[in-house]
Amino acid sequence: MSTLELFAAVTGAISVWLSVRQNIWSWPTAIVNVVLYAVVFWEAKLYADMGLQMVYAVLSFYGWYAWLYGGVGRTELRVTRTTPRLAALLTIIAASSAVVLGTLLHRTTDAALPFMDSALTSASLVAQWQMTKKLLENWLVWIGVDVLYVGMFIFKGLYLTAGLYAVFLALAVKGYVDWRRSVAERATPAAAAA
Repeated sequence: MSTLELFAAVTGAISVWLSVRQNIWSWPTAIVNVVLYAVVFWEAKLYADMGLQMVYAVLSFYGWYAWLYGGVGRTELRVTRTTPRLAALLTIIAASSAVVLGTLLHRTTDAALPFMDSALTSASLVAQWQMTKKLLENWLVWIGVDVLYVGMFIFKGLYLTAGLYAVFLALAVKGYVDWRRSVAERATPAAAAA
């Protein structure tokens, strides 16, 4: 465990906690977090996850904007549900990109776990994109991803990061519950008005 990994873990926990609370400051803290983790993952030879951090940085800038102005009439974005058609499309995208990236890393690098790393990277990108759109089901994807990340990071000896992802797992469960409540609360007045 390095000081860099510790600082990255702390900023990551703060960022996810703020996301659960639908707080706009989750995005700037996420940017700091992903830059730090890019270095941590480079050193651990988890190249897909290192690259993922750079994509997260771009998505974090986009999410910051979308949460502020992505709603109706450029207002604050509200939590909604993922349609079945979109869920199927995102699953196909994640699966196919995992195979392509895993094969590429396996054949061209010394990546430690190319297919596991690539599958988790691909699913994480889907979840992060869903979060930028405030789609409730992003938390379900994060729950599945976080369970697997904990095991991978323990295997790689990144114990602090494994602990962080266990915290992320708990926060993802809370995020799902809280965001689902947010959707239900908005639906109740609409139903009463009809």
